[in-house]
Amino acid sequence: MLIKSAEFVVSNSDVAKCPKSALPEYAFIGRSNVGKSSLINMLTNRKSLAKTSGRPGKTQLINHFLINKNWHLVDLPGYGYARVSKSAKKTFQKFITQYFLNREQVVTAFVLVDLRHNPQPIDLDFMRWLGEKGIPFSIIFTKADKLKPKAIERHVTDYKNILLETWEEMPNYFITSSSKSIGKAAVLEYINYLNEGIKNNFSN
Repeated sequence: MLIKSAEFVVSNSDVAKCPKSALPEYAFIGRSNVGKSSLINMLTNRKSLAKTSGRPGKTQLINHFLINKNWHLVDLPGYGYARVSKSAKKTFQKFITQYFLNREQVVTAFVLVDLRHNPQPIDLDFMRWLGEKGIPFSIIFTKADKLKPKAIERHVTDYKNILLETWEEMPNYFITSSSKSIGKAAVLEYINYLNEGIKNNFSN
């Protein structure tokens, strides 16, 4: 899929104020400082569609972007470790969960995980929550350029081993690097595949 247009639509912390359209939505979420904004900019061929920051917890709102006039990319706040007040962090968690539970337009979530680190309890807990709520998701491993191929393979295997302790099968996953554009085509083709499936279901 070629992204020809990417437009900012709205930012808010109230799920009720999200766009009223029935366009499919793809939600990107992960721990603070996982490289989410850089990934979104890489996928959309924009330098600053999503604001990047060296300070964790920069994204503090639900951000909707209209892609190719026919689907929404949703940039959600990072969970955990953000340098914000406890009350603000509770607010993040509340509207993140409300978003997933109330937005029927959500096709799937993309949970971003820093490939350099061992599996983190907060990531595993969030994936478990998505699974319990029946919300489809894929894992996007970020920062693959920081590791050698053998190390990438080892870290992914570690993740598989831990996830398969509680999951019947490994969730769908992608290996990416924003600086090297690794995984860009695979992620976009997957979104295109899901969009085509939605279109075909409507036409049948």
